Amino acid sequence: MEGQTDVEEKKMFGGLCFMVNDKMCVCVRNDEIMCRIDPETVESILSKKKARPMIHNGHLMKGFVFVKEEDIKTKKEIEYWIQLSLEYNKKSPPAKKKNKKTSQKKTFPQRK
Repeated sequence: MEGQTDVEEKKMFGGLCFMVNDKMCVCVRNDEIMCRIDPETVESILSKKKARPMIHNGHLMKGFVFVKEEDIKTKKEIEYWIQLSLEYNKKSPPAKKKNKKTSQKKTFPQRK
């Protein structure tokens, strides 16, 4: 993440996620990393590189892949995955902000 300006670390998915521009980019877990990459390129990348798609609660998460630590043997390989994630981060849509539930007062017409 060197050279990135808007990076925030958050504990998520049982590891540490690096948010760039308020969007999930790369997460580090025990023995693997999770990368958010362009969903349009996932299939071609998975055919060339050792990685697996992310399945969360039985649903395929488009654009998210896991790469095992044992499949990242060089600095160049980790940089490849981080760079893919950073490239997609530039064009990915912003994260949807969850509205916090607030109690709303009902107003009633005044009696005359």
